[in-house]
Amino acid sequence: MSAREEGGLHAPAHASHSSAGHGHPAEHTPIFVGENRKKLDELLTRYPSKMAALLPALWIAQDAQGWVSEGAMAEIAGLLDLTPAYVKGVVTFYTMYHQHPVGRHFIQVCTTSPCGVCGAEDVARAFLKHTGCGELGVTSPDGKYTVIEVECLGACGFATPIMINDDFIESVTPERVPEILGTLK
Repeated sequence: MSAREEGGLHAPAHASHSSAGHGHPAEHTPIFVGENRKKLDELLTRYPSKMAALLPALWIAQDAQGWVSEGAMAEIAGLLDLTPAYVKGVVTFYTMYHQHPVGRHFIQVCTTSPCGVCGAEDVARAFLKHTGCGELGVTSPDGKYTVIEVECLGACGFATPIMINDDFIESVTPERVPEILGTLK
């Protein structure tokens, strides 16, 4: 029996993250126009090469659309004189970039060994239950939440730490989950 069948926490093996359904990519709407292009142009003045601005350019794209699509990767590659494969390699290396749409509230639960010993899996289960996500990496039916587990949030002394979007919360227990979710808009 697999860990998922036994009730363990694992991302779904079959989750599809296509933005248009049926495996066909959605038409890309350019991101680096208007204000976003001004931001990128200003960033380029701070770096010794275009390539050096890749990470901040990815942040701009993710901020604009909530995730970094294949179209955004290709657009960034063209603007920074990089190959789309190079940009995708960077996006897939760093866990901070979303490669598919996520909920408005992106919840990361640390499940590294120290946090695991302190009940991190129970915290993750509580978030899955109270958000309606059901499984790690799946967005809730209302589009409000996505819950994932992460390897380390760098706060082993305050188990279990979580991040919701850019907000860090320490010492989370399953009992605190409803209260924490109640503070989100």
